[in-house]
Amino acid sequence: MTEKIQKNRPKDLRSAILKTALHLFTTHGYFNTSVHDIRREAGISIGAIYHHFDSKESIAKAIYDDLLEQETEAIAQITIDGQTARDNCRAIMNHLFIMAEENPEAMEFMLYSKHREFMPSALPVCSSKPLSMMRKAVQLGIDNGEILPMEITLATTCLFGSMFRMIHLRLDGIITEPLPTFLDTIFECAWRGVSR
Repeated sequence: MTEKIQKNRPKDLRSAILKTALHLFTTHGYFNTSVHDIRREAGISIGAIYHHFDSKESIAKAIYDDLLEQETEAIAQITIDGQTARDNCRAIMNHLFIMAEENPEAMEFMLYSKHREFMPSALPVCSSKPLSMMRKAVQLGIDNGEILPMEITLATTCLFGSMFRMIHLRLDGIITEPLPTFLDTIFECAWRGVSR
């Protein structure tokens, strides 16, 4: 990793720090990782880290914010086409299954970390923009009659709860097959539970 960082300085230095920190936070835990661990693993100076971040908490917050921004953009792109709520919700589920396969460390950081323990000012994931957009997709389905009228949090949980459980099981190694292989079954079961 050191050679790559050296060649791409300073443009990719911030992303290299975040990538290294994400890996260490998910493999060793936030509280068991120090800034010096990040420095050593990334092969950079402590000054380089403190040039971009003022603390380990600010590194974690940057990871959190960047991941939320990426997911906000991805879900916005999915729902921009004006498809049915069913199509939008299925596409969101597919996207999150693919993300769990392609970037399990990011998914693990978002789902498993108790963010408020080390970022007291951070909104909980369930109050984040991507989850709000998922609720909005479900609300669209309620409003247009695709989904039974019910409280929005209940409807969203019924529709996406099994998806999050499958992601947890995949991250824990209980499920060994790629999550997209289960998409049709999981989505159809969830959709039948909320649709008219």
